[in-house]
Amino acid sequence: MIKHFPFQQLGKGSHGWLKAHHHFSFAHYYNPRRMGFGSLRVINDDWIAPHTGFSEHPHKNMEIISFVRSGAISHQDSKGNQGVTAAGEVQVMSAGKGIWHSEYNRTNQPTTMFQIWLEPNKYNVAPRWDSMKFPQKMHESSLPLIVSGYAEDRQKALFIQQQARIYAGKVTQGCEIVHQISHQAYVIASQGSFTLAAGKQTVNMSKGDGAEIIQTQLITINALENSEILIIDAP
Repeated sequence: MIKHFPFQQLGKGSHGWLKAHHHFSFAHYYNPRRMGFGSLRVINDDWIAPHTGFSEHPHKNMEIISFVRSGAISHQDSKGNQGVTAAGEVQVMSAGKGIWHSEYNRTNQPTTMFQIWLEPNKYNVAPRWDSMKFPQKMHESSLPLIVSGYAEDRQKALFIQQQARIYAGKVTQGCEIVHQISHQAYVIASQGSFTLAAGKQTVNMSKGDGAEIIQTQLITINALENSEILIIDAP
């Protein structure tokens, strides 16, 4: 079953330097019917103005993934980790037993990114941070794995403390992707447009849309134009 959430219906937050669209309740946006999706707690579609960002603040026992779509974000935390994650790159932070961090757009252009929070399956672990660059080529039959909590994936994807997998990539217009789901999935249209089918149900997905997928093991995506797609498969 597919439950479609058009971009126009997402929660909104505007702070001048930050413009956000919330797939689930977050900060000043509260919707009791949108408190998360299984272990998936947050998806924020953020626009960050040049030379601005999130000042130092704490997190605890949360897996935080940043998928940078354009521009770059600079990370610094209380464990001494520092790094710049640019478009086409992904960073993960296991907040574990507690960490303070800041994130800034230090470029002259706006940064756009998805912030994804997953509840962990292990609590109070040692905090950690990592990032990775993924190929930006167009894909025609599958989406690459970028984040995983499974030991067998650690050489090819960023690790998180949850039995989940996140796939993301750019898909060529006219191509079809048949994707297997292990748990339940949340699909995000980062760019472009495509059809999303599960069983006998099909919806049209446009830029910024989200969709919950339950009670199915296979979904089929047909790209109506060149698109960028994320699939979050989590318990």
